[in-house]
Amino acid sequence: MPALGEEQSPEPQPSSPLTKLPFPPVTKSHILHCSYHDWHPRYRAITPKARLVPLSQPFLSYLRADGIVLPPDESESQANWSDSDSGVFSSTENPSDSDDEYIDPSQEWDDVQQAIKSAIAELGGKVAPKLNWSAPKDATWISATNSMECRSPNDIYLLLKSSDFITHDLEHAFDDCEDDLDGKSFDDVAQYHLVLRKWILLNPSVEFRCFVRNRKLLGMCQRDLNHFDFLFNMQHKLRDKIQTFFDEKLRESFPEPNFVFDVYIPPPHERVWLVDVNPWAPRTDPLLFSWLELLTMPEPATPQTAETISLPLKIDGQGSVASNSPNDISTALEASSDSSDDSDDLTDVDEDLTFPEFRLVRHDDPEAYNFNTTQYSAHKLPKDVVDASKEGHGGLREFAEEWKDIWAKRQNADEEGGND
Repeated sequence: MPALGEEQSPEPQPSSPLTKLPFPPVTKSHILHCSYHDWHPRYRAITPKARLVPLSQPFLSYLRADGIVLPPDESESQANWSDSDSGVFSSTENPSDSDDEYIDPSQEWDDVQQAIKSAIAELGGKVAPKLNWSAPKDATWISATNSMECRSPNDIYLLLKSSDFITHDLEHAFDDCEDDLDGKSFDDVAQYHLVLRKWILLNPSVEFRCFVRNRKLLGMCQRDLNHFDFLFNMQHKLRDKIQTFFDEKLRESFPEPNFVFDVYIPPPHERVWLVDVNPWAPRTDPLLFSWLELLTMPEPATPQTAETISLPLKIDGQGSVASNSPNDISTALEASSDSSDDSDDLTDVDEDLTFPEFRLVRHDDPEAYNFNTTQYSAHKLPKDVVDASKEGHGGLREFAEEWKDIWAKRQNADEEGGND
């Protein structure tokens, strides 16, 4: 018990729980720097082959409009996706019961359509689309190939207009951002682009997401949440490749100190490709990490540079340089080790502490056996829409026409009810 008159030290108060993640302010400029059209010119040599098509306001209005109305398909891809039993027809070949005249939506943005056709031809006839930040991965259910492979402009339009991810790019790119652009919108300071990347079958096991804070690589992990046993034998090699890639290509050249980037390291696992750059923000999926971990974990130690040891040259009687004896070298090494008080401590440091953390899905991890829901299941549509997509372009066009008729009849009924 303290003596009278002696002041009691205050009892330590428990730290208050976090009510929000301690992110630094996410600015509009930060989001812009992570846009594909902003960083791609700087890193063109280390990214997969792609073409960027600037998008006009009429085309953006088409993407934002409700419903899916596709232009007449003049390419031969329609025949490639269907057979004689699939009932292939276009809007002009299948006049509906409605008296409304069919209007080609591409008439207002024919320049964009022609640029898309040219880009598809330049990239070998098959492409994967995305906008400035997002790819329509959540809409592959509506594609005839059940993937992002597109062979015609209509394949691209169908994916873009069916994707919630694309809607987010168009309508919510600057949500929850601090305004450092004087209230300007994205359209005021930049331009939306359609990114068409040459279609290749990526091996998902060698795609990795990497996290950078204060220009230091904190961690990396798989993008595909399945167990791949062979990755564990390559873990150190892959980590070294990614670290070297970051140090040489991204550390000083990217305009933001905090960001997330995705890489692809195909066999023979010697070259690293930059696939995407993502904002350091809650909207980016941390995958095998949590954002709280990434925001609070200590930064990796800066690697120590190799120490150079100088040995005095010995001159023999004839003026020639004599080689140092083993005893001289040993003495110099001992002196070098004594000059640093921390040298003994460095040998005890775990090697992993000087490198970013590399997380892989182990065979007993719950993520490897999460069969409850499929990826992007929250973005899928009713069964009749899915069934129509399985029938190829014919089924999708027929479904679109039926929906158009239903919508027209509903509008007519609403107008008649209003007149009554």
